[in-house]
Amino acid sequence: MSDKIEQTEAEAGGRRTRGEGRGAAARRASRTGGGAGPSLPFITRKIKEYEVLDEDGLQLIENNADLILEEIGIEFREDPEALELWRQAGADVRGERVHFPKGLCRELLKTAPSSFTWHSRNPERNVTIGGKATCFAPVYGPPFVRDLEGVRRYATIEDFRNFVKLAYMAPSIHSSGGTVCEPVDVPVNKRHLDMIYSHIKYSDKPFMGSVTAPERAEDTIAMAKLVFGDEFVENNCVTLNLINANSPMVFDETMVGALKVYARHNQACVISPFILSGAMSPVTVAGTLTQILAEVLAGAAFTQLIRPGAPVLFGTFAASISMQSGAPTFGSPEPSLVSYGAAQLARRLGLPFRTGGSLCGSKVPDAQAAHESANTINMTLLAGTNFVLHAAGWLEGGLVSSYEKFMIDQDQLGMMQKLAEGIDLSENAQALDAIREVGPGSHYLGCAHTQANFQTAFYRSALADNNSYEQWEVEGEKRIEQRANALCRSWLDQYEAPHLDPAIDDALKQFIAEKKDSMPDAFT
Repeated sequence: MSDKIEQTEAEAGGRRTRGEGRGAAARRASRTGGGAGPSLPFITRKIKEYEVLDEDGLQLIENNADLILEEIGIEFREDPEALELWRQAGADVRGERVHFPKGLCRELLKTAPSSFTWHSRNPERNVTIGGKATCFAPVYGPPFVRDLEGVRRYATIEDFRNFVKLAYMAPSIHSSGGTVCEPVDVPVNKRHLDMIYSHIKYSDKPFMGSVTAPERAEDTIAMAKLVFGDEFVENNCVTLNLINANSPMVFDETMVGALKVYARHNQACVISPFILSGAMSPVTVAGTLTQILAEVLAGAAFTQLIRPGAPVLFGTFAASISMQSGAPTFGSPEPSLVSYGAAQLARRLGLPFRTGGSLCGSKVPDAQAAHESANTINMTLLAGTNFVLHAAGWLEGGLVSSYEKFMIDQDQLGMMQKLAEGIDLSENAQALDAIREVGPGSHYLGCAHTQANFQTAFYRSALADNNSYEQWEVEGEKRIEQRANALCRSWLDQYEAPHLDPAIDDALKQFIAEKKDSMPDAFT
């Protein structure tokens, strides 16, 4: 399947003119926010994955997951079609609970691609999902924002547009994401239209689709076809779509309905058990990994019942809870172990992997937010994650999209990009000429090698202050949140939209107007 996608991309690349087109790097660079590190369509990791399970441990988890699938089963609720498809595939369906013969799900997943191309309307932004590639996408789902005035409030469509613009401008972010915040000032049954349009209009990076109802998934497909063309969408992935298992061991009618729409149209589904260990899974890492694997096997295999060869990702969102208060906790050791183990299981299945982000429970972008996010994003990269949701802007356990934290996080993502490059072993990097020139007892500050390499030798943060105390004091004693606030305002002031064919823009606007006119407002 992935080979077919690559072939289609090569055939289409030279003639498709719906996006910005090739050869536009200079124009794009002048419109993006810049910062330390190059703007890449995705990261190619040159470092090894960190693994926590040996072969015996992996086999134990896999065998236990098979027991869950066969003995306990997974529920597919209020979807007779799904139950009938499983029955025809050889599963034992009892009411809404599906029991899977050992090996059935793995056999079905043999048609799923191990990697594929996620297409953007600008081909230079196309993202590889799978293998050694890593893609960072922003926060997803919060109903609140913490704005540039420091106010925590409900999100609006203007906030949504702003976060899409910031993701477009950030060199270390590779997708404009999905529900970067929930714009509550637009009726719930219509807001998906404005959100998808914002992704298409204000960015040329790849975007995610709506999953809150099957008909909204259909609207996403219809709008994507206005941008890419009917045939291109049916043969290539242009959206990633988050399908959460309702853990423990349930797929509800909303998620199954959206999954069916996207898989039928050859669009990627990210099958992600939403795990708060101790509430939605066992309190142990091994028990949680077992449940995650069983849920992913069932959900991912179902995509292949809908359309063999449709792209699908092994996903998980892993956190734990405070056993005193019940509140979710982030940046702690156990969820990291879960994600490391799940990444190994995904590689054994031959599926791309999603986990992690810059997760924290803090209410403001403070030290707690920093260390919890750092613990999570470092693990995410080292695990070998292919698609990283919530990579920037996440605050307050996912309830808030924060402008300031978005800017701090995207700066840190640039460091992850640098780390992923691994160690350069070129002749220049070996630096023997520098060592010979300096010799014992001197220093390297003025040597020729340092002078030739100092501009690119180290990652330089756009936000960290490494000046003297006196200079920091003269410049106003600003904390990193204040510097992030100023940088965010500057980016939004400088933003220029990427080119969008006016005919496509008009077609999208007409589609949205007709859809909105056909339905009454609904806010619940």
